[in-house]
Amino acid sequence: MTDEPPPAARPAADFALSFDGVAAQYATARPGYPPALLDTVEELAGSLRGKRVLDVGAGTGIATALLRDRGADVIAVEPGPGMGAQLRTTLPDVPLVRAYGDALPFADATADLITYAQSWHWTDPARSVPEALRVLRPGGALALWWNVPDPDVAWSAAQERRLQERLPGYHRHGVSADAPRLVADLDLTPAPATVFRRLHWTRRIPVELHLAHLASRSYFVVLGPERAKPVLDDERAHLLRHFPDGTVDDAYAVELTVVRRP
Repeated sequence: MTDEPPPAARPAADFALSFDGVAAQYATARPGYPPALLDTVEELAGSLRGKRVLDVGAGTGIATALLRDRGADVIAVEPGPGMGAQLRTTLPDVPLVRAYGDALPFADATADLITYAQSWHWTDPARSVPEALRVLRPGGALALWWNVPDPDVAWSAAQERRLQERLPGYHRHGVSADAPRLVADLDLTPAPATVFRRLHWTRRIPVELHLAHLASRSYFVVLGPERAKPVLDDERAHLLRHFPDGTVDDAYAVELTVVRRP
């Protein structure tokens, strides 16, 4: 027995900082992003080479590294000490600032691009969007993106339905497809231009790595290993029936919203 509230009742802050305890697993199991994502960001926001980029909610630096490899001058912004420490091990030369997106410790008009990879849903849009627009230079852009299980792939959609039925509140913080509406609802003046794109991609990985990825999601982390184990065991059985060779065609849609500062 436990006196802890179920995950569906936990505040978002519990989930946002829950990754600290699984930072190494997060770095190993989480998917990266396809080259087409950064191509699309550059199409919509301009070349990254030589641009000042703030990667907010940088986590272990998965997106930070890709931005740096495109030639950007990147500063990682991450509130979690465990995630930040993991980022330091792989990107020791990238500046790291401990902060939240709702209160960015940067001067006005000092960044060309602000990115949130898998992290904007942990912010309060009424605070984080005006903060981003304040810090961006005129013509700069805010890019929000998420890898989500591809709803157009049958096995992936079926897995998501099972998890939602079994785990109350699962993915309740998900806002990837609603990001353009959430920005529009802020009624900003002048209104920024907003573009939404969805990109599909696949990675081939062992079943156990897919399960490690599931276990690194905030809901499972806050659920705890004892309660998570039977759910993951059942998913292993489902996956091995669908992928008997033990290799998963892990299918994602990257949902990207780019907001341009006037």
